Amino acid sequence: MAGTAVALDLKGALKDAVNNQLGGSSNEQAATTNPENASAQDKLANINWKNPSQEDEIAVGRNVTGTILGAAPLVNDAKLQAYVNKVGRWVASQSERTSLPWHFGVIDSTDVNAFAAPGGYVLITKGLYQRLTSEAQLAGVLGHEIVHVVQRHHLKVMQKQALMDAGTSFLKEKISKNKITQRAVTTGAEISARNLDKSAEYEADSMGTVLAARAGYDAYGLAEVLQDMELLGSNDGSVALLFQTHPHPDDRVAQLSLVSGDQIDKISGGKTLENRLYKLK
Repeated sequence: MAGTAVALDLKGALKDAVNNQLGGSSNEQAATTNPENASAQDKLANINWKNPSQEDEIAVGRNVTGTILGAAPLVNDAKLQAYVNKVGRWVASQSERTSLPWHFGVIDSTDVNAFAAPGGYVLITKGLYQRLTSEAQLAGVLGHEIVHVVQRHHLKVMQKQALMDAGTSFLKEKISKNKITQRAVTTGAEISARNLDKSAEYEADSMGTVLAARAGYDAYGLAEVLQDMELLGSNDGSVALLFQTHPHPDDRVAQLSLVSGDQIDKISGGKTLENRLYKLK
């Protein structure tokens, strides 16, 4: 596999973002005493929501990810984080947005789920990681989330929210620019943890499968994970949220087969790499 492992330290990078109350007095005080925090707040306060730049996208995604990590921290296993980061960056290098500063990590949650935020931030839960049986399956899951970022699925929803709030601000002069971004970031955290529309999920499944195959992995990795989720059933507490916020795994597999046709067979033949999957302590 190309690339080198880079240890992921999102906790350090996001230490000033876990509290995303952008207009609160605690943040104002922190910005006064911490120049780096002040700079981050300035970036968030000046997001161009009509046409967000890549820098805007990264700043927003950093804050959304901080909100998620505030609820569930990273698993305290540096080798695990470095391994997932290595696989994720390799799969992301097959996408159209290689210039993003991609970050991947495993959060300490027993739920079976994964999240993406704008700007190249991808997190999967420990509960999901523990169910994987091969590196190809990991690549498929990460590929799905990478596509959400590449296609700006979450950012588009956040942008719509921000522009709606900006219109309200113009008409009523009641919402500050900071508040507009705060509400958009909150929306981003909610949709990252909850749901996008079905078309976005199906697109992420099909394109994510292609990215994993391009990276040299067996193309059936993601489909295998979806089938495993189906075996768990919607009554299993660990996948309850996923079943509520995503199309049914059976529907996702059927749609993946429909879109891919026999193409998935043509690109299969990659490696599964069961023995290379990092084993949790």
